[in-house]
Amino acid sequence: MGDAQIPNYEQCLQVLRQTPGLLRGVLSLATREQLNWRPPERWSISMVLAHLAEVETLGFQSRFAAMLSAEGPVLPAYDQMALFRPRTEFDPYEEMARFESARGRTMALVEGLPDGAGELHGRHEELGPITVAQLLNEFAFHDIGHVRQVMELYRSHVFYPEMGVYQAYYRINP
Repeated sequence: MGDAQIPNYEQCLQVLRQTPGLLRGVLSLATREQLNWRPPERWSISMVLAHLAEVETLGFQSRFAAMLSAEGPVLPAYDQMALFRPRTEFDPYEEMARFESARGRTMALVEGLPDGAGELHGRHEELGPITVAQLLNEFAFHDIGHVRQVMELYRSHVFYPEMGVYQAYYRINP
């Protein structure tokens, strides 16, 4: 059924449901070169997709599962940069498929939260106590941040260079 006691529960679910489609829409417009373009010291769209696929399982799905199945479990920290130490090139289409598959499993967990689940808690090994409700809100916040990042990368690389004098009206931050 879902836990209506969680602040922003329905909004969180809507964001989480919509994210794959929004990202898939950008994938359908962009070339592989555009998806792999990487500004200095930043991630490419392909890298963002790889991160989303990995964090879906290691940062969200595993934490929800742990808090739903044990009393106050320790939740390991997640090093998002570890994924990029061995490589920075990723196939955006494979990463998108990996992300969508993992998102389906995560949605099965969060859409079926029992009443009172929002108060279940764990202990993040770096941040301290967190609840299911807090993690769900962080999850939606995280999604929106990366959708914004992908859109900024796309518009900065594809359209901004072709705008001529209109560039004076904008500051980009890919």
